[in-house]
Amino acid sequence: MTDATGGEPIMTETAADPLTLLADNLQDKPALIDDRPDGTVLQWSFAELEANANRLARVFLNHGIEPGDRVLWCGHNSLWAVACGHAARKIGAVSVPLNYRLTPEEAAYVADNSDAKVGFIDAEYVELFETIRAEAPRMAHVLVFDGEPGRDMQALQPLLDAEASSAVQAAPAGAQAGTMIYTSGTTGKPKGAVRTGIGDPQQTLGLLEMIGYAADDVYIPTGPLYHSGPSGFLAISTNLGNTSIIQRSFDPEDWLRLVDKYKVTATFSAPTPIRRIIQLDESILKRYDRSSMRIMIANAAPWSYALKMSYLDWFPENSLFEVYGSTELGVNTVLRPEYQREKKGSCGQPAPGVEIQLFDEEGNTVDEPHKPGELFVRSASVFSTYHKAHDKFMEDRRDGWQTVGDIAYFDEDGFYYICDRKKDMIISGGVNIYPAEIEDALEHHADVMDVAVFGIPDEEWGEKVHASVVKRPGSSLDAAALTAFAREHLAGYKVPRSIEFIDEIPKTGTGKILKRVLRDPFWKDHQSKVV
Repeated sequence: MTDATGGEPIMTETAADPLTLLADNLQDKPALIDDRPDGTVLQWSFAELEANANRLARVFLNHGIEPGDRVLWCGHNSLWAVACGHAARKIGAVSVPLNYRLTPEEAAYVADNSDAKVGFIDAEYVELFETIRAEAPRMAHVLVFDGEPGRDMQALQPLLDAEASSAVQAAPAGAQAGTMIYTSGTTGKPKGAVRTGIGDPQQTLGLLEMIGYAADDVYIPTGPLYHSGPSGFLAISTNLGNTSIIQRSFDPEDWLRLVDKYKVTATFSAPTPIRRIIQLDESILKRYDRSSMRIMIANAAPWSYALKMSYLDWFPENSLFEVYGSTELGVNTVLRPEYQREKKGSCGQPAPGVEIQLFDEEGNTVDEPHKPGELFVRSASVFSTYHKAHDKFMEDRRDGWQTVGDIAYFDEDGFYYICDRKKDMIISGGVNIYPAEIEDALEHHADVMDVAVFGIPDEEWGEKVHASVVKRPGSSLDAAALTAFAREHLAGYKVPRSIEFIDEIPKTGTGKILKRVLRDPFWKDHQSKVV
């Protein structure tokens, strides 16, 4: 490896980086366009994205990052947030997104647990990192882009100006972990889902062909890039040579403006953003041309049939694809456009290269239609392990099959339907929320004796967080006070939207909470436990 500050390529192997190849072929084609409501437009061509990623990779090298090390990034969607992932990959490092909606306490845990050596942050989050820095002793450097650095931090731009833009090339992608995305677990603490290598190229190609991606598509990530869905499909689009439109933060009318202006053809979205778009005044919807959209990937949480039909009232009939998957398992099923009306409630058939098997509670395979079982997947897209929690990874594994605890059944045509969750995860607005973490926070209140948290139906968000609470005898604690307490310890989206006080939490003889007993009354008028 040559001097990282010089202009010569940094080489440890002969394989070329995919972005380097794209830049060589596409040169001045726009790769990323950050078009903001105030009229500011920032644009990088593929050649500029490559050059900036190379400079940033050299900055990381000069700050002690080696293959396998972790870079923690935090910020709204931006050109530099995208460049961070490319720069880390080029030197065999691991890009770790930090959800900027976390509280300082939660963010500090992720920063420390990830073992990140470098923080790479939008200036908007300087104050957050000043607060949590002491809790992450291995984070030796914090680099700040798009603004002024804070205490003991460095501004990115002067560091970039000192670096060469020529190709940086490290070990092949398969040699080191590529991404680590934190997803909470039933223990209440977030876990870093590690994904190594590049998976199976033929499997990826099969998925792209099934959906119909093309080199001239224009992609917009409808949601934050710390989420595996918008960021994962952005990576796919970039690798195809697509132009991607970066919306800093979601606004429904501005999203329509961008779709119209750039003739966007592809996106990925949770149900909530689309619901917000559809709920705009009809005059606003008619103001913008939506006819270019040909690939809408519906995921992150199940889209209701009503939402799908509302979407199809305003967008092209053949554009809607629903996929079932997760951060851990990748894309597992696809429901193609021609089945959206016919297969109500289905998440589709197995994606290319994916095997699915259902197991009942006794561990027997489920081979007959309409009989529920826990859904297990075998695929090259399955993640590699949980960082510092391999035992939890193995708990969810069975002879090479992996699960995230969803209960499903299939029909006579081989279409799958998610009907419940074995685990208690709540999906609200496409965001995964785990009750154990919320229960732990609420139980720290002096007047809370016992608590059970679960999801209940919500028209806008799919599910909302509900808490059933047992107070200490004689306590005057009310819902408003407990909500205020929760806001001090939890990110806003984890705070219960409704709280009821009850005399006793139902439990099994071994002390396990019977959440189904608490939850079922709220879901009795719903066909599925998953909205």
